[in-house]
Amino acid sequence: MESNPAVALFLALGIIIAASRIAGAIARRLGQPRVLGELVIGIILGPTMLNMLHWDIFHGVELEETIYEFAELGVLLLMFIVGLEVNLKELAKVGRVAAFAGVAGALLPAALTLPLLLLLNYGWQPALFAGVTLAATSVSISAQVLLELGFLRTKEGNALLATALIDDVLAIVLVSVATALVASGGEADAGALLGIVVRMSAYLVIAFLIAWFGIPRFIDWISDQPALAQSAGIAASALVIMLIFAWSAEELGGVATITGAFIAGVGFSRAREHLRHIIEESASSIAYAFLVPIFFVDVGLQADLSTFPLSALPLALMLLLIGIVSKIGGCGAGALLGGFNRQESLRLGVCMISRGEVGLIIASLGLSTRVFQPTDPLFGALFFVILLTTVVTPVLVRMVFPRRADAAPADKVTVGSAS
Repeated sequence: MESNPAVALFLALGIIIAASRIAGAIARRLGQPRVLGELVIGIILGPTMLNMLHWDIFHGVELEETIYEFAELGVLLLMFIVGLEVNLKELAKVGRVAAFAGVAGALLPAALTLPLLLLLNYGWQPALFAGVTLAATSVSISAQVLLELGFLRTKEGNALLATALIDDVLAIVLVSVATALVASGGEADAGALLGIVVRMSAYLVIAFLIAWFGIPRFIDWISDQPALAQSAGIAASALVIMLIFAWSAEELGGVATITGAFIAGVGFSRAREHLRHIIEESASSIAYAFLVPIFFVDVGLQADLSTFPLSALPLALMLLLIGIVSKIGGCGAGALLGGFNRQESLRLGVCMISRGEVGLIIASLGLSTRVFQPTDPLFGALFFVILLTTVVTPVLVRMVFPRRADAAPADKVTVGSAS
């Protein structure tokens, strides 16, 4: 009798969610954020150690792609919830800081990586792509830790969200330029590059305007419809809008899907208090009980450190040093220029270290354009850096931010709680 692939998926998801909760609880016992435990258990369950997705109990069913898709939903919901927490007036107060920190934090990693790799006799194409990969930042990890510690609605938390948005746009511009240069052999069409920048800028402006003015009116209208006014109808409508914004971000604007989810969350943050509360409670329940743990565990499930070539270790350590120092130095220096003090600047720089899924996406693009080969030591070193920066960021953030007395309880599923 042929096995039903859905049955194998049910078991795999059950193991992942249970393991993530246990690992998160252990991390909290050790004074660390839950997300660290979830990342580490993902590495343990992944091909590095247990290779869970290829156990015989799953009858040879290919689960990687399906679990990855669940993980993508998880990160969308996480960024949607982060957007719900945003106070745009507070973000505007840190606009100068975000502009300086975002630009410096994106350009400095690329500026340091490119000459290093050229000195090590790598071609300009892989050197350029490696630099762009390290220019990326994954705000999801730091935002979750700040939610857990109770710092997301502080000056540093607002600066993180605004800086990450600028960094995200710059990283996408850089990877678009790098891809165009690689495709043209070094002679890119300036008009095409300008078109990419104009397209992204236009999308961000239009999407923010629609979210800011349209979403509050839309959810008010939904709440006035008897058939949709129940909590489930309001929550479902919000999730539909979030998914449409996520789709439009990549398809229409050429920016990351998480940017669209974040913008949608910002729009719903302007809804009436009781409506926003319904959306927050519903999104948090789905996210933290189900999808967000899958996202963090999946980072480890995609990693196979057992095949990491030892010959690439010195290069990986150099890139890791650049990856950490350039974000702390670049974003920190930019924040100082923008008006933050030294402690605030250090905190912002540390929050920007993680490369996470954004770095993985850019590195994977290098594979698809044949700039990297899967067996290339440079690609292995980049993967090592992406993974390590993702794992160490929660620890470093916890070190520079004390836990606030008014932070949400660790196991309470509300916006601002731990996953």
